Amino acid sequence: MKCPAEIYTPAIRPYRGLPELAYPFHDHTIHVTHCGRICLHRKKINLSTVFAGQALGIKEVEEGIWLVSFMEYDLGYIDLEEKTLQPLDNPFGPKVLPM
Repeated sequence: MKCPAEIYTPAIRPYRGLPELAYPFHDHTIHVTHCGRICLHRKKINLSTVFAGQALGIKEVEEGIWLVSFMEYDLGYIDLEEKTLQPLDNPFGPKVLPM
């Protein structure tokens, strides 16, 4: 029945952040602005401030349709005509393997 501050000890290893992300199988690596937006072919597409400052991989899968990935997770597709991200089903959810 102690308060968390009474038993807290700082971590021994300092947090150094994510390593530099590379996307060798994608067409481009693009950085998200501090306001959560990417610029692609002079069009601004809002993603999320969660990805601010992070590198994303983008790959053109059809004419004007781009797949957006973060690390090994596919986030969704960007349609340049609509200038929106169409998200996939929760890419960070649990992965169930088929039997």
